[in-house]
Amino acid sequence: MTATVARRQGLAYYARVLRVNASIDFKTLYHDSVLGYIWSLAKPLAYFGVLWLVFAHLLRTANQTENFAIFLLIGVLFFTFFIDAVSVLLPSLVQGGAILRRLAFPPILVPLSASVGACITFCVNISALVVFVAIQKVTPRIDWLLVVPLLAELYVFSLGLGLLLAALYVRFRDIAQVWELAAQLLFFASAIFYPVGILPGWAQKAAFVNPFVQIMQDARHVVLAGASGPNDVTAATVYAGIGGRFLPIVMVGAVFVGALALFRHESRYFAERI
Repeated sequence: MTATVARRQGLAYYARVLRVNASIDFKTLYHDSVLGYIWSLAKPLAYFGVLWLVFAHLLRTANQTENFAIFLLIGVLFFTFFIDAVSVLLPSLVQGGAILRRLAFPPILVPLSASVGACITFCVNISALVVFVAIQKVTPRIDWLLVVPLLAELYVFSLGLGLLLAALYVRFRDIAQVWELAAQLLFFASAIFYPVGILPGWAQKAAFVNPFVQIMQDARHVVLAGASGPNDVTAATVYAGIGGRFLPIVMVGAVFVGALALFRHESRYFAERI
């Protein structure tokens, strides 16, 4: 009985540490900013505005895609969350080194608190998608509930990749430069502003090896009630069967489990290397 009480008290303490750190991280992000939290919404909307102007009006990509504005906005919002989440997790251990040395708690709480801040920002950004859905008069359906497990999958993938890079960054500071380059390349390789189906067959299969593309495409199909054009495909379509949908999901699990294993192994050296 005493062990159970002690365990509950320990979990309550860790939960308080997580909540306090997450609150500090989120408030610090927009501290002394004139527009404050509005910046969290301005960034994805700026991306969306430029891409919509170029591809919907100059290159006429929208002619091949129904509800192109929503199609594009889902891609921009999901990608912004994915990149921002990994980017704040990556240096979190090094930046939180003083806290790690001062307080007794599992090191994983530091990147977890950073991920909570990214989730709060994403929830704020979702309001833009709600507005566009209302403007486009897309009829709500019960199928939209399927977006919830897709968001959970996106969070697990972002958290796993972030933990992996955070653990490596403590030892190898070049990881930050590698991730910055990878993030820029992923923006063009992840079919955010174009349908995956316009790519050659081999490139479509390569694209869906990235779990983010599977999550984004499935979310688009759920919100828009199926394909938004002849070139709008999913992992199940590309890999010819429902089994193909599970390949990116298995990769998410592998990344997350592998990241936890590496993080646990490296955590014993964090204090002396930070």
